[in-house]
Amino acid sequence: MKKRYIHLSLLLAFVVTMSSCSKKFLDEEPSTSVSVENGILTDKDMMEALAGLYRNLDSYYLFGRNAVVFGDLLADNIYLSSTNSTRLLMQYAYTFTASSPEAKLLWSQSYYSILQANRIIGAHLKVSANVNQLRGEAYTIRALCYLNLVNWFATPYTVKPSADGVPLVTVSTEVGGAYIKPARASVADVYTQIIADLDSAYTLMPDVTPAIHTTSSNFIAKYAAKALQARAYLYKGDYEHARDAALLVATNGGYTLAPDANSFSSYWASAVARTDKQETIFELNNSPAANNGPEGMDYIYSPNGLGDLLVTDDTYALYTASDRRLGLMLDGKRGSYQAYQVNKYQNANKTDKDEVKLLRYAEVLLTLAESYARLGSEPDALKYLNQVAQNRDPNLIAYTYTGQALVTAIITERRKELAFEGLRFFDLTRTNVAFTRQNMGVKAYAFYTDVKTTDFRRLQPIPEAETGANANVNQNPGY
Repeated sequence: MKKRYIHLSLLLAFVVTMSSCSKKFLDEEPSTSVSVENGILTDKDMMEALAGLYRNLDSYYLFGRNAVVFGDLLADNIYLSSTNSTRLLMQYAYTFTASSPEAKLLWSQSYYSILQANRIIGAHLKVSANVNQLRGEAYTIRALCYLNLVNWFATPYTVKPSADGVPLVTVSTEVGGAYIKPARASVADVYTQIIADLDSAYTLMPDVTPAIHTTSSNFIAKYAAKALQARAYLYKGDYEHARDAALLVATNGGYTLAPDANSFSSYWASAVARTDKQETIFELNNSPAANNGPEGMDYIYSPNGLGDLLVTDDTYALYTASDRRLGLMLDGKRGSYQAYQVNKYQNANKTDKDEVKLLRYAEVLLTLAESYARLGSEPDALKYLNQVAQNRDPNLIAYTYTGQALVTAIITERRKELAFEGLRFFDLTRTNVAFTRQNMGVKAYAFYTDVKTTDFRRLQPIPEAETGANANVNQNPGY
């Protein structure tokens, strides 16, 4: 569904209607026919409103493509082929500006989702298991959107917590009013809100998801909130709390890694939600009736779709011949050139498209490993690092590193495990390192190889429509 851009103050007024949808609410295009006054009167209304929120997350301006793809496109895992469909050219070449549509829509669709979440969180319904579950999901989604915003538009917490973050809006329009013009909260304050939202979500949601909707990876469950909180704490550099949140997921969440090569291969070949808690904690549904088609993330990666985004040679070289993840890349051709193609999204040309994986269990285990390593508990760090690494490569001799070498090995394992899932750029920015994007010569669209820690384009520009409409929001330096 194509959504028009509206700056933040206008978004607050715009949410006088709310997404609703049919009974098969993740399979249908949400409408905007439910008014503020009559929108959320029952737990079923709340479920319908939440369905519209899930669908908005899947917009290709947001997590359906751009918010995820940028995490690899601006980093060092992939390159844009010289033979391309003209999508995302400015982003890849680091030539984006304050008027770039990608940043504008990333901003506006994140806030549109936040304002939908605010309505659900603030709905005046009698407390019940259903209401607590759905409100907890909305809290988690609001936290996800704010983490997305603060990571793209603000200096990392680990670099400068007092830096300008993003505006915080936590009440619905009917409470806060339309056309408000909030200033940018500090990065520290945004993280405080994210952590608080996820604490609320975890406290509210029952241990067993009630029957208000299907229990599957297409919906946020109790331990998904903790998995996202572990990520937020890791990005914050709060390794004690990152460890604690991740350990709750590992101990009580019931999630597992694929036990063998066949199940690992089947997992990535599947386009349906998980009900067995294997690998995926939370992913966005892309059903035959509601998906992004040729604008989806799967389509821009897959050689069965556009296939514009290819694996750099140095990324491919990280994997051994016995690593199961090597099968998630194909040694093929793009035009007249040899190219390594992404094979994580294998259903791009099918009616039922690939799910967009936003939280996976392997990430949680690697967060545990890194947190323990940075806290000096190296045996525990090695335990969780090897749990992932040896599952993926059964011939791998267990890691025995210590000190900085251990941390480096964990970051590298994160790169290998989470490649093409949108997290690499944030690992580079939160650790505040300069990095090199491999020059792929004639195979690539353009070159912007050396990204220094002082490069202003490590932050996305605040959209000029936002700064023009709201004098309280200042632009990021350099734009």
